[in-house]
Amino acid sequence: MPGCGLARGRATAHISPARRKVHPRGLSRVATKVKIVIAITGASGALYAQRLLDRLDPAAHDVHVVMSQYAQQVMGEEMPEGLQFKPGVTRHNVKSMNAPFASGSNPADVMVIIPCTMGTLGRIAHGCSSDLLLRAADVMLKERKKLILVPRETPLSLVHVRNFELLLLAGAILLPANPSFYTRPQTVIEVVDTVVARVLDQMGITNTAAPRWREEPE
Repeated sequence: MPGCGLARGRATAHISPARRKVHPRGLSRVATKVKIVIAITGASGALYAQRLLDRLDPAAHDVHVVMSQYAQQVMGEEMPEGLQFKPGVTRHNVKSMNAPFASGSNPADVMVIIPCTMGTLGRIAHGCSSDLLLRAADVMLKERKKLILVPRETPLSLVHVRNFELLLLAGAILLPANPSFYTRPQTVIEVVDTVVARVLDQMGITNTAAPRWREEPE
């Protein structure tokens, strides 16, 4: 049920490498489908969500998407053509609690909020679950499942930092949308993919979204 309370605990669950098989195109296939929730909020950076969706194979994973009310408005500014979904992706109304992952009896394996507003981050940190997106995040924390937040905000206030601390203590993964440039990306897409690659790594999904740092010579 929706409610507010201080988030506690530490997430330890993860996707076992033994269940993972590498797809020829760099996507992963697993013996048992992994339930993934992609949540999108009204922070700038809709392209991060699109590129993540582009890298997920609904034939290999059970992919669900939920968008906040304001995500639609930001999407209209940044991506007038709208998000592109592959066949097999399930979309949910943020105002409905009928999605299976709204209950601790049927949680997702991994949830990514990309991009994540500071308002959403703060409400999750304090246990508020007034809609499907917030409730799903609350379920992930209490069930010790993997919750990945991708904030894109600068500069940060002390309030933001304290909320970061609460979420880290509760077991969430904070992965700010900080791109890297050592691979010399040439396009906006390549810059975005340096972040998406790290998200996929944290999800436990083998990927070739961005080049990796060279290995040290022996």
